[in-house]
Amino acid sequence: MVDTTQMEELLKRPLYVYDLPPELLASLTAKTTSQPVAEQEPEPSSVDLELAAQDSAIATSNLCSLCRVSYNSVQEQRSHVRSDHHRYNIKAQLRGNAPLEEIEFVKAIGELDESISGSESSETEEEDAEGGAGTTLSALLKKQAMLSHPNEDPEMTETPITPKYPIFWLSSSGLPSNKSLGVYRAIFSNVEQDEPAHLVDTLRRKQLAPVKARTNKASSAPDPTASGPHIFMCMIGGGHFAAMLVSLAPEIHRKQGGVEDRQARVIAHKTFHRYTTRRKQGGSQSASDASRGAAHSAGSSLRRYNEAALEKDIRDVLSDWREMIDTAELLFVRATGKTNRKTLFGQYDGQVLRQNDPRIRGFPFNTRRATQGELMRSFKELTRMKVSEVDEAALAAAEAKRREEESKPSTTVPKPQPQKPKLSKEEEAALLHTSQLQALIRRSKVPALMSYITNNSIPSSFTFTPADSPQNFRCPTPLHLAANFDAPAVVTALLTKAGSDPTAVNNEGRTPFELTGDRATRDAFRIARHDLGESKWDWEAAKVPSAVSKADADSRAERERKAAEEEESTRRKASLDRLKREEAEKAARPRTTKSGGRTVGAVEKTAAERRDEETRGMTPEMRMRLERERRARAAEERFKRMQGQ
Repeated sequence: MVDTTQMEELLKRPLYVYDLPPELLASLTAKTTSQPVAEQEPEPSSVDLELAAQDSAIATSNLCSLCRVSYNSVQEQRSHVRSDHHRYNIKAQLRGNAPLEEIEFVKAIGELDESISGSESSETEEEDAEGGAGTTLSALLKKQAMLSHPNEDPEMTETPITPKYPIFWLSSSGLPSNKSLGVYRAIFSNVEQDEPAHLVDTLRRKQLAPVKARTNKASSAPDPTASGPHIFMCMIGGGHFAAMLVSLAPEIHRKQGGVEDRQARVIAHKTFHRYTTRRKQGGSQSASDASRGAAHSAGSSLRRYNEAALEKDIRDVLSDWREMIDTAELLFVRATGKTNRKTLFGQYDGQVLRQNDPRIRGFPFNTRRATQGELMRSFKELTRMKVSEVDEAALAAAEAKRREEESKPSTTVPKPQPQKPKLSKEEEAALLHTSQLQALIRRSKVPALMSYITNNSIPSSFTFTPADSPQNFRCPTPLHLAANFDAPAVVTALLTKAGSDPTAVNNEGRTPFELTGDRATRDAFRIARHDLGESKWDWEAAKVPSAVSKADADSRAERERKAAEEEESTRRKASLDRLKREEAEKAARPRTTKSGGRTVGAVEKTAAERRDEETRGMTPEMRMRLERERRARAAEERFKRMQGQ
């Protein structure tokens, strides 16, 4: 009988798949059902806490209401938002389908081992878009729609397939029934994956004895003397490349006090980066050239050169590691985008990696930028045993309830799309008249405006529609609009010919006269009051001042024009008189000359002003010739003075 307390103590530290405790390994049994369970990470060690300190920020919300998934940090929240599960639920909600929980989504994906959206790519880099993710998601959405509406297309029937989950789940006789242990499917070969019944025996055969720590650390070149099972891991994207050869046998390091610590043994590693990604716009330069043609700029030329140099550097590293790569147990590769895949798997002399190699695996979880630290984190994630604690009875009940709901015929009725209310003929005519009248008033087309009003029998009380429109809030009537645009001719025509009401107020409680902005428009209202008479409208309510005839308005305008002309004439005459006085005073001023010939009291000109006077009217070529002659004469004078000395 296995001690339960001892087994619980074992689960408190990370469990390395290739070096499991014998007591735990002896009690393992494969689960008979392939029901996936929620993963529960073991308690992290102090080293893990230090490595994850930068990603342990507290999230503002710890629950995704759409997917019903909780998370404890910002990093987990970001990973979930980029995951296929979240993207699928968003698209399903837009199509009117019910979202799937994480377990249901994994079962629906079925045969997929890798991420269907390329989510294993970097957080910060931007890769070339590929169509596989969208195609798979679309196919899954169509399949779910067909399952929810089986009567729509009875001919399309698919045989159920056995899903391949990314994790094999095991149970132990020394653990409670609600606890399970998981191992990633990717660390097994294709033959071993096809025999899940012999999973425990396979794990026992994979156990490796730890080795003592080496005195020298890992280098960029593989150690020829290194032996034993090992795996190859590499990531490429956004100009970043990282590769590593890791031994599967753990390495024993002795800490202070003689405590043994098992760590991963890195045989060789290599990382480098080149500028190949177009900043802010994203994507590689080769992808941009293929889609929009080759650009001719310094940046594009530099990126093309760096892409070629990056490809050469990567292939040189692979060639140097060929012997170790050929003997590796598995090859974990992350290369999203056509350019990156061509770099690794393209046809070239001395090709190392091949697309059809059965050892090639993808990372079955999200990864970040290609660095040595990210490769080591991925290695630990792949080779550590997962611990899950879940109530299988509750899962079975939920699964039964889901199947029962799926078996029921769909009673959901598609929600009708909101339609715009149909307008009557009167409303359509009012909208047409509004647009035509506003256009004519804005352009001050008085004859066309009067003709349109007469031909369409538009009443004098007509108001623009719709009344709640922002443009009709301030100017609800044609007279308001004409006054607001300061169009006196239109105002006169509307008042005297169309019979518009000057007492109408807008939504601000203002009459058309109160919207006027110049004197001519205000005079148009006063002239209309004189012509129409005091009994026509309540002019006091319209806020229109006392009436004035057109003759009086014209005579006043003429007087104002003449007064302005006289004022301008007086100003010009005063200016001319002042100039004449200044000229006379200047001419009467006595001019005395010194012996040197300069006039006393005259302002002496500078050398620059004299040169400007000399070159005035000359072309640039003539000025250059004159300047050369002046400099030549000055040089001759200097030579003469030097000889005289």
